[in-house]
Amino acid sequence: MARFIFITGGVASSLGKGLSSASLGALLQAHGYKVRSRKLDPYLNVDPGLLSPYQHGEVYVTDDGAETDLDLGHYERFTGVSLRRTDSTTSGRIYAEVIAKEKHGDYNGGTIQIIPHITNAVKDFITSNITDEDFVICEIGGTVGDIESQSFIEAIRQLDNELPIKPMFIHLTLLPFIASAGELKTKPTQHSVKDLLMMGIQANLLLCRTEQGINEEEKKKIALFCNLNVEDVIPNVDASSLYELPLQLHKDGLDKRVLKYFGLPYEEPDLLKWQEAVRKYHNPKDTVKVAVVGKYVSMLETYKSLHEAIVHGAIANELKADINWVDAEEIETSGAEKFLHDAEAIIIPGGFGERGTEGKIAAATYARENKIPMLGISFGMQMAAVDIARNVLKLDDAGSLEVSACKNPVVSLLKDWASADTNLCNGIKDDTIRLGARDIDLKEGTKIAKAYGENTVSERHRNRYGINPAYEQDFTKAGVLFSGYSKDGHIIEALELKDHPWFIGVLYQPEFKSRVFAPHPLFVSLLNAAEEQKNK
Repeated sequence: MARFIFITGGVASSLGKGLSSASLGALLQAHGYKVRSRKLDPYLNVDPGLLSPYQHGEVYVTDDGAETDLDLGHYERFTGVSLRRTDSTTSGRIYAEVIAKEKHGDYNGGTIQIIPHITNAVKDFITSNITDEDFVICEIGGTVGDIESQSFIEAIRQLDNELPIKPMFIHLTLLPFIASAGELKTKPTQHSVKDLLMMGIQANLLLCRTEQGINEEEKKKIALFCNLNVEDVIPNVDASSLYELPLQLHKDGLDKRVLKYFGLPYEEPDLLKWQEAVRKYHNPKDTVKVAVVGKYVSMLETYKSLHEAIVHGAIANELKADINWVDAEEIETSGAEKFLHDAEAIIIPGGFGERGTEGKIAAATYARENKIPMLGISFGMQMAAVDIARNVLKLDDAGSLEVSACKNPVVSLLKDWASADTNLCNGIKDDTIRLGARDIDLKEGTKIAKAYGENTVSERHRNRYGINPAYEQDFTKAGVLFSGYSKDGHIIEALELKDHPWFIGVLYQPEFKSRVFAPHPLFVSLLNAAEEQKNK
């Protein structure tokens, strides 16, 4: 029978509830338990896929095509468990579902209220689709006291009395350090715990986010005013890398206290693989300079999965990835040479819309002409195709219909030429966005097939446009090898250049499937190629 752990946050946002939840999941796995992670976001947006990357960072995509909050990426990277659309919801989606039921007549004309209708829907989400998991870790987004999250807090308060195994409540708060006074302040945490208590929930354990450690006297003070044992006040100190966090929290007793709460035996967990990953991270044999040419580099949370996939590839090669985040619009203004002259690998990630397009095309040109290993992802792959069409094929006015009308649309809407594929359309925008995992056939003997070590792979997509197959023969004559196709053969999924050390573009987003202990083969291969080129 599943045991539920609810993680809430107080004092301030962006304290790292997602990473703490993911770390706890990893620790429980190290004790041999099966774990499931879930996220409840308080905002009223129904679809996270429509959120601006500047406001909310990355939109993470699951195998089954759900567009979700970026914290699900943390959960998957730390635990290796692939999540589903039933593991993520928002206040907006809960409200929309209840209103849809009301319009359908499910409530027989009754008055719809926050309690019980909204809270019941929240409880149904939390407890549904559980199979044989030992632990379900539910992160409640936002900060205690937010109006939008009150229905979530009320729902988990009710579950405290309804679940067959009493759930655990972990509260993550901030302990600010006032430099001028030389003191760590506990009062905000006390008030946050009191706010939670006023809503009917007594925190069972505190994770105290701080830039430095907490001494015993401060722990005792917090425990006294928050109705806790001293052992249940655990520091969550800044770590030099994300992957040290499980080790750090274990050292401070998080997993021991959680297992004790549930009356489960404690034995030392097997954390050897985490220790080895941290060792490799801190002791690289060499450094590779990686330039990422993006549209949203002022908000790096937009590229969270990409950043971690690069780190995973670096760890696998025992390298340090020195990442330079380059604004594609800056390349348009000042040229590629200024920003990419010292790059040993170039990545052009996905994106939507016209802004920064010419900068991405220029980056692909620079990588192609200077034989720099390059990975183009989704929109980045499409812009690499535009570069080749313009500068190698010499096609007049070649471009992408996503950007503008053009004489030679080498990139166009999938529905324009693949409407016969009944499984193609699975999304929201014009019914043409491809979301989630699709099987891809790779051509044997190609660079990409060698990188994977297999000829059929499953990768996650989030795209509406692709390379127009009407130009396939033209590209082939120019030395482009189309090395991957969708399982049905309709859609070009991967391209590479025959006369280049490592130049690969993929229509999908491989960063979503990279894990610290299962680094994505493309990032491993890219960084390996970059190191080889550097040392020639």
